[in-house]
This record gives sequence, structure tokens and C-alpha cells, in this order.
Amino acid sequence: MEIKRAPDIGFCTGVRRAIDILERVAREQGGVETLGAVVHNQQVLRKLADIGASIVNSVDEIKGSRVVIRSHGVGPQVINQIQSRGIDIIDATCPFVKRAQVAARRLHQSGFYTIVFGDASHPEVKSILAWASDNGLATQEATVLSSLDNPPRRLGILSQTTHVPARYARFIKDIIDYALVKDSELRIIDTICHDIRRRQEDSVKLARESELVFVVGGHASANSKHLVELCSEITTTRLIETAREIRRSWLPEKGIIGITSGASTGEETIDDVVTRLKSFTRD
Repeated sequence: MEIKRAPDIGFCTGVRRAIDILERVAREQGGVETLGAVVHNQQVLRKLADIGASIVNSVDEIKGSRVVIRSHGVGPQVINQIQSRGIDIIDATCPFVKRAQVAARRLHQSGFYTIVFGDASHPEVKSILAWASDNGLATQEATVLSSLDNPPRRLGILSQTTHVPARYARFIKDIIDYALVKDSELRIIDTICHDIRRRQEDSVKLARESELVFVVGGHASANSKHLVELCSEITTTRLIETAREIRRSWLPEKGIIGITSGASTGEETIDDVVTRLKSFTRD
């Protein structure tokens, strides 16, 4: 049995940047608050808590004079609310999320109704829609447009940054099929993160070579779940947060075990998974 890692593994650029900012600020001032969990990974959050990074779930809960905006971003209303209280903002929003927010704002300013392809309950998606002044909706089904009382003629389409490009393309096709009979004007913007796109491609390639793939990531992580969905179409795939979840009965006797990870999974967690797998092969 051979253990093989995907080439693009561990923190993505945006998560690494957010964690670096949070660690620096926490050490400089002996602790810091973040508005929401900076990433969807419990192991990372516990390590950050050890250096004094605490999570608040609303502006009303902020006790200090500075707060870190998490990688998923927030809307302009939240920023105004924070600033009105004289609280300094340290912005750790992922640059790709920021790009999607800017695109949403420009679409709104140009008179477009914004459609975000993604999970309506995800904090990143909520933040993007907020920059469109909530003049839009988040969905993964183009048919939702037919349920609107007054379907908009001008449609701007964006994607959650961690979504699967092929699924976004199919969604766009469905929107076009709908819009062509409605005399609509469409503006389509590719807002999928380059790092996530490459990670998905590498993971699919690894899955084609493997008897089993472990996706190491948070059970609440959207990008980790997408990796599981993609790899599961090819080979047996399991999502795990930690090495402790691995069962020996899952492992094939021969062949390659592939390891890939979500964008907010640290190298230490991945190393633990490799160590546990190697311990099974030595028994």
C-alpha cells in the first residue's frame, strides 16, 4: 500500500493570509476578537484560541477596540456598524472573496439583479449578496427564477469562490436557457478562486490513481465537501477532520491511498493522518 499526497495541500493562500494576520495581531496585543470563526476548521480554531483569539458572533458582542473580519468577509452594513462604535477593523477577508464582493457591488450599481451560485446559508455568500445591497439571491438551481413574481430583466451572475467550475458552467447554461425567452440582459463573472480550482483538478487526478482518497477537512467546510463529491465520482472517498477518525477496516490491502485537503486544513493535521496510515501499514 502506497500513501500519496496531492501536490496542492494544506492552507490556501487566503486562509494562510487570514491566519497570519490573526496570529500577528493576537501576539502584538495579547489577544484579539474575530467576528465569526475565521475558518471552518476546529483544529485551527483551537490553536488560535490558545494564543488569545476569541470568536464573537455579532457586533454587539465585541468588547475590545479592534476586531478581525474573518476570511469569509462581511457586508458594508456590518462594517458601518463596527465603525460607528469607534472599533478598528483588521480585514482578513480572502482576496478572492473581496473580488466577488466588488463584482457584486458593481453589478448592483449598474442596475443588475445579482444571482450568486452557492449555498445561501454560507457566510461568504451572505457577505457577497450584502455588497449587492441584498438585491439578489443565492441558489444552486436556475429554476428558482421562475418562482419570482417579477423576474428581473438584467441578471448578474457570480459564484461562491469555492464552488466547482463545471457546475457553475452548467448553472450558467441553465440561466441562459431561461433568460433567452425572457428578453434578459446577462453579465457573467468568474469569481471561483484560482487556488480552489487547481486543488480540485489535482484531487481528481489523484482520485484516478487511488483505491481510496481521504479528504482532510472540516465537516462544515464547503470546499472540503466539494472535494469529496468530485473524488467520490471516481473512487471511494472519505471526509475526515482528524487522524483519529480513520478505521483500519477502511484501508485497501494494495494500491494507492490518496490524501488531499480542504483549504483550511493545516499541515500538522495532514502529517498526523499520514503517520496514522503508516502505523497501520507496519502492523
